[in-house]
Amino acid sequence: MDGQTKPDNPKAAIGSGFDDFLREENIYEDVQAAAIKRVVAWQLAEEMTRQRITKVEMARRMNTSRSQLDRLLDPDNDRIELATLGRAARALGRELRIGLV
Repeated sequence: MDGQTKPDNPKAAIGSGFDDFLREENIYEDVQAAAIKRVVAWQLAEEMTRQRITKVEMARRMNTSRSQLDRLLDPDNDRIELATLGRAARALGRELRIGLV
């Protein structure tokens, strides 16, 4: 043994080490924001596919350009305004929910 003690519940420590690492590197918030943006972009694309909505139609429903929609759906672009996300959700007949944990 290496002298370290094991937690009472091994699953309780899963993920906490990585979160701690990100905090120590001062990048936790940036990484979390990027992950959230990726999930939202994926959800929008999946809902568009499910409803068989093309990008051209989605852009029309949002009253925006196709290039703006492409930026919204780009998982690597984290510069999206809440108003844009709200318009996308409404265009799909869905609701955008944001909260603090």
